[in-house]
Amino acid sequence: MSNDIFIQTLPDDPLIAPVISGLFAEYASRYGDYFGGKSEIEPASLYAPPDGAFIVLLRENVPIAMGAFKRYNANTAELKRIWSASHLRRQGLAQKVLQELEKRALQQGYQQLFLTTGFRQPEAVALYLSKGYQPHFDTSVDPVVYSLPPYDGRLPFTKVLVEPASAFQQTELQPCCPLSRSA
Repeated sequence: MSNDIFIQTLPDDPLIAPVISGLFAEYASRYGDYFGGKSEIEPASLYAPPDGAFIVLLRENVPIAMGAFKRYNANTAELKRIWSASHLRRQGLAQKVLQELEKRALQQGYQQLFLTTGFRQPEAVALYLSKGYQPHFDTSVDPVVYSLPPYDGRLPFTKVLVEPASAFQQTELQPCCPLSRSA
């Protein structure tokens, strides 16, 4: 919609409390106590420039979707909190958020992205695959397999934002993100 705008903020901004609440309510409904029943709380400063960004899509000044990234390593940003209001799904909002995060990460000097999504989020897996993210798990296997030991239920992806200009630069990209395993 033409009246949709992005703002950059932080996760503790009272304006966006409805989307933060919606995100954690959805996690709870999909996963129950699988991940320990707790919400991942991180310092808001992790999502502030120059290392991160926290964006919210507003429609008529109402928050309807969000996403963020934080530093993973020197060349890689980790995408987090990509979510859209459930009553507005199937409008391409998550795709818009993803594209905006990619643009901002590139502007902030990142060369690649890393993210994880849960094994009970097939729509997120489909979005990331459709946008060129490389899975670091076998997509031909039922994702529930990754909820069992030795795995931790998270499905990792990476995407290169900028092709390195030389082999020297390529070797400087730090390897990132093997399939997470429980300790």
